[in-house]
Amino acid sequence: MADTPTVRWGIVTTGLISSWFVEDLALPRGDAKAKHVIQCIGSSSVEKGQAFVKEHIASLSPTLYGTYDEVYADPNVDVVYIGTPHAFHKKNCLDAINAGKHVLCEKAFTITAKEAREVFAAAKAKGVFVMEAMWTRFFPLMRTLQKLIHEDKVIGDVSRMFCDFGQAKELASLGPDSRFKSLALGAGTLLDVGIYSLTFGLVTLDPGVGESAEMPKIAAQQTLSDGVDIATTAVLLYKSGRQGIVTSSALFKTPDVFCRIEGSKGYITVEGDAVSRPEYFIVHPTVPESKGGAPSKRYDFENPKRGFYWEADAVALDVAAVKKESSIMPWAETIRVMEIMDEIRRQGGAKYPQDDE
Repeated sequence: MADTPTVRWGIVTTGLISSWFVEDLALPRGDAKAKHVIQCIGSSSVEKGQAFVKEHIASLSPTLYGTYDEVYADPNVDVVYIGTPHAFHKKNCLDAINAGKHVLCEKAFTITAKEAREVFAAAKAKGVFVMEAMWTRFFPLMRTLQKLIHEDKVIGDVSRMFCDFGQAKELASLGPDSRFKSLALGAGTLLDVGIYSLTFGLVTLDPGVGESAEMPKIAAQQTLSDGVDIATTAVLLYKSGRQGIVTSSALFKTPDVFCRIEGSKGYITVEGDAVSRPEYFIVHPTVPESKGGAPSKRYDFENPKRGFYWEADAVALDVAAVKKESSIMPWAETIRVMEIMDEIRRQGGAKYPQDDE
């Protein structure tokens, strides 16, 4: 369609999450809100870029660069997608912004809230669009879940929620330079997967986002191994009495039922193989059908591949509308999330080199 915007992407790094992102962008979709062109790939070498393209998007022919700087300098790139480890996000974002590029940067957006503020200040000065790639927030499932909870009140007044994201990592088999073990790279469950549990807590307990959302009080505990958090538990405490218990672990894989939201008229379970990619949820009324209540209702959502295209579509539409930030994931919300994780780490003990900067 003539009104469908086109975005030319420059992909920074050839890691796992970048492979998922480009595969989703290349997926033919009848309901696509934008046309996505993978313009170029930046890696530590052209050879790595060639292997990446061959494995993940063999039918495409993006320009291959052996440096990230060449991606930022490419005049045919509209938006830079950053999929590097957390510790490099600040520098990658600032370099792309300095080149005048719009940016979609993976979560966790930075290591600290202070770093996030620096990135957004640079984006504001340069007048470019920047967004944290918290892709799960853009799923139709998540948007429907929020509407049913906060607008339709299908479970009444929400009082409590639980969410866990655990992955069984063979940490003993990993070298010290692994992103799962190196503090210099931002290792730890909180920034890697705990951010998803936290996200479920924030979006189900509060209808607001960013400046319109309440900052809950935090009570947190972490289990550390060589300074790296291998398990984190945080309780979100709201003035109304609502509570959220959000957890992450590198020791045990979460079962498919990973989230429960409780209200005065029922509860909701959210299920799927990973918290980052929920597959469906079920609304359970307090009074079961066997006792005259309404039946439980399951909500399923079509989700080919993984679902990165929804956030990519949103970026394309925002850039076309000359917006500088997303209404779903605005800068203030990224800062709020980073501030909460800073506080969780302050209480739990996980510390990164960036905390001293």
